[in-house]
Amino acid sequence: MTSETKRTGTDDELDGLRHLIEGARVVLWDFDGPVCRLFAGHSAERVANGLTSWLESRGLHGLLTETERESPDPHVVLRAVDRRHPGGDLVAELEERLTREELRAAASAMPTPYADPLIRTWTAVGSRPAVTTDHSPRVVREYLASRGLGACFAPHIYGRTQELDRLKPDPDCVNRALDALGAAPETSLMIGDAPSDLAAARAAGVPFLGYARNDRKDELLRNAGATAVVHSLGTVLRLVRAGVGPEPSAR
Repeated sequence: MTSETKRTGTDDELDGLRHLIEGARVVLWDFDGPVCRLFAGHSAERVANGLTSWLESRGLHGLLTETERESPDPHVVLRAVDRRHPGGDLVAELEERLTREELRAAASAMPTPYADPLIRTWTAVGSRPAVTTDHSPRVVREYLASRGLGACFAPHIYGRTQELDRLKPDPDCVNRALDALGAAPETSLMIGDAPSDLAAARAAGVPFLGYARNDRKDELLRNAGATAVVHSLGTVLRLVRAGVGPEPSAR
């Protein structure tokens, strides 16, 4: 047994993983984590600080709590402002600033090991992929095009909208994907790396596979209730290449 397989878990957990893959006619991919590390070369913390500084330059320091100002997650800043000024021009401008930063980050994003061949292989054997993310769909399209993966997903990219209260853990992006694909939740699978992904999948009734690139991510997912977690998508790729996958069906 390889060290990679050991990190996946027990034989029972591997059997559970096979069961998830066999039942997945549709695979819903979270973007930042399972597909790539979006902020590998363009720090998310720096982006969050930039959004905070921009608010402060406009005299809006008081819009954020101290905890929100210190958060390394730009989505925390965006959602905090939206809660206090929902649907306003301020939020729209802040969201556009975040999108521009995400586009910059996409140019130096680091592909998740095995993600590219897994996406291509799983699609080739009959699964239908979609992206379900809190990031801008413009950013996802830009990154996928740079990797030659756009045709695998197009047009099924479901990202951030102006309804910021519908970001995960709300299942909105998951439900939009299921509706567009005409997919039943129980014959779908979501791959995510955060508790909010798990919560969104559960709310939509979709089975979930956690991807944890380190022990901290694994602990967060398992503490949130994830029962299937892999540390490498190579484990999934080997199973798909071995013929574990959905039975052929009419589309």
